[in-house]
Amino acid sequence: MAGRSLRQHLSGAGLKRAALLLLSVAALSACTSVPDGVTPVSPFELDRYLGRWYEIARLDHSFERGLSDVTADYRLQADGSVEVVNRGYDGKKAEWREAVGRAVFLGERDVGSLKVSFFGPFYGGYHIADLDQPGYRWALVTGPDRDYLWILARTPELPAEVRERLVSKASALGFDTSKLIWVEHKPLDVSAPARASAH
Repeated sequence: MAGRSLRQHLSGAGLKRAALLLLSVAALSACTSVPDGVTPVSPFELDRYLGRWYEIARLDHSFERGLSDVTADYRLQADGSVEVVNRGYDGKKAEWREAVGRAVFLGERDVGSLKVSFFGPFYGGYHIADLDQPGYRWALVTGPDRDYLWILARTPELPAEVRERLVSKASALGFDTSKLIWVEHKPLDVSAPARASAH
């Protein structure tokens, strides 16, 4: 009787662990998934995407809240991953903040769908929903759901017609574009030392 009870207990504990593992895997998968209705661009050429991008607009989220002059630099690493360096200026504290992460493709390298980590094993989706294919001069990027959206460009400003096109595309994809924050880029001392941040 005691042996059977012990086996039942162990079996129950094993099932609980398995269930927790499955839930954890599902949660991590959801963090990198592509939002319904969004198709990442293809063909995509990583080599042309590397380098500096300026954040033109974003939906608000805690790890960039209050930042202006935001840039993202992408550098190819020896292992095929991409180093991601996000940097922005915190006007209230009069200091630069920086976060360094790592991005890898979710699938084929000719599809603009990656996952990015700034916190060890925890990844978030990075999906390029629209891209200036001829010149790689601007991009519309989503996260794993409709709470995350960025408009990026190779320069601190975008022509009005391009901005309107990207906002219309985002709206058609179901994003609340009325909540977009248009990022200010002003002349600052870009040589100022960056402050590491846990974003």
